[in-house]
Amino acid sequence: MKKLFLILLVSMANFLFAGNGPYIKITVAKDGSGDFTSIQKAINSVRDLGPAEALIYIKSGTYNEKVVISSSKHKITLEGENKDNTMITNNDFSGKQDSFNEKMTTFNSYTLLVMGDDIQISNLTIQNSSCNEGQAVALHVEGDRFIIKNSNILGCQDTVYCATNHSRQYFENCFIEGTTDFIFGQATAVFKNCTIKSLTDSYITAAATEKDRKYGFIFFDCRLIAKEGVTKVFLGRPWRPYAKTVFINTEMGGHIVSEGWNPWKGDQMFPDKEKTAYYAEFGSKGAGGNTSKRVNWSHQLTKKDMKNYTLEKIFSGWNPIMVMSNE
Repeated sequence: MKKLFLILLVSMANFLFAGNGPYIKITVAKDGSGDFTSIQKAINSVRDLGPAEALIYIKSGTYNEKVVISSSKHKITLEGENKDNTMITNNDFSGKQDSFNEKMTTFNSYTLLVMGDDIQISNLTIQNSSCNEGQAVALHVEGDRFIIKNSNILGCQDTVYCATNHSRQYFENCFIEGTTDFIFGQATAVFKNCTIKSLTDSYITAAATEKDRKYGFIFFDCRLIAKEGVTKVFLGRPWRPYAKTVFINTEMGGHIVSEGWNPWKGDQMFPDKEKTAYYAEFGSKGAGGNTSKRVNWSHQLTKKDMKNYTLEKIFSGWNPIMVMSNE
């Protein structure tokens, strides 16, 4: 009887502490030295709705794949060996014919689609190599409580799609580049210590925040840079009427235009979006950080306003820093 009790006690302890680390670790390597040579096959092998984190470690190499993390695959971490040498790349774009001879759209042009909740990514490069052929998404995220850190996200138009109204997304120490509207979508997303590079004269963000959401895109301590010869870039324009985008303590290069924001005139379905969009800054610095000539429908936040810009408030109680510190 005592032996049975001891077995039950040990089993219960293992269950309670299972969340402290991955319950399974899978290695992907192109040279065959791991469990799989394909990232998608590694993801497919993870048990649906598994009990705890599943770690997929990806060795250096270029993986020419179109990768999907479905909604049944939650609590998965993709960890690359080296962010500059571990790349997922594809070249689909809106207008390209798929295997059924139908034209792709922006929304299925992704290189990596994340639909599952509690997905984490680190030390990877995610690329859509198509450029100037149409909208071409590198990273498309729909799941909730998404974290990506120490990664490169590369593309041209529509590089990062922060999708869906319910999704909370956190980007830290990432390099993101693109041409037009290359950070866009409805999600609540925070970008912390990220470098954001504009490859042409255009727009960085195109939020589509829904009316009932208090927060859209928030950039903390980021750096805005541009390709040589790029001189006229807007911080954002509203994809939908209630777009919300805020830059806090961000260093802005001289490519950022003095007016800062664009109203996206000419949208017949949603005219006068500047009347409902919310665009704001606090502590902007650098050659493009002079806010004296910003459009009069944008806002300059005060120190008092900053109390509303904590991760817990932005994400309604979820704190990705706590998640990362428990790894």
